[in-house]
Amino acid sequence: MRRARHGDAAALHRLSAPFVRDGALRERPLSLYAADAADFLVAERADGTLAGCLGLRPHPHPPEGPAGVLYNFCVAAGSQGAGVGSALLRAALTAAGAHPLRAVFTATGGGGELFLRHGFVPVAAGLAPRSWANALDPRRGSRVLARTLTPTN
Repeated sequence: MRRARHGDAAALHRLSAPFVRDGALRERPLSLYAADAADFLVAERADGTLAGCLGLRPHPHPPEGPAGVLYNFCVAAGSQGAGVGSALLRAALTAAGAHPLRAVFTATGGGGELFLRHGFVPVAAGLAPRSWANALDPRRGSRVLARTLTPTN
């Protein structure tokens, strides 16, 4: 597990592409992955290819204090079911606690089972950072999940 580097942008883009095609992720251009590489945590396979990624973006001024948003969460098909997603999520929660953030939010079009197992609960989008919540596409039918953080996360 490590923080992504600018040079990982193309690998992040390739890793995300199948999830974009399936409609699980919004399409982002390669330039955006390059600009936002520091947001990402990545899991690497032994051969150096990416097994998974998860972006964490702090938002300093939501209604209830600083919060973070988890986005572009994906695990390569060959690495699913091996604990990569859980490890990425735990690392992101640790990183969020280091900012410190009061809560983390995410949106999912699926069931969100992994998030729910890690203490997230469904919440109203209005509780999330406004700029992020306003950018959610209502046609995707995503539900917003949140986890309140404590200093011991």
